[in-house]
Amino acid sequence: MAGKGVLIMDILKVSARSAPNSVAGAIAGVIREKGEVEVQAVGAGAANQAIKAIAIARGYLAPAGLDIICIPAFGNVEIDMVERTAIRLIVQPR
Repeated sequence: MAGKGVLIMDILKVSARSAPNSVAGAIAGVIREKGEVEVQAVGAGAANQAIKAIAIARGYLAPAGLDIICIPAFGNVEIDMVERTAIRLIVQPR
């Protein structure tokens, strides 16, 4: 995690069709490797899959003694040249 430099955080983009178990594995892998990850979702279905994935990832990381938290925020993303509001979920160890 960053001192005073610029931190480039990995971003996982989740859709309504994303498999929560697969996203959870990706979240757990990035947390183990880099310490934190941003999960991005546009739309209610995508947000639902993202939240489920974070809950599953907690279970994947618990045996290693890692407990994660999620910090929600809004962000703007461009999809097909249209500005959309995304839910940004910053996931990091507690």
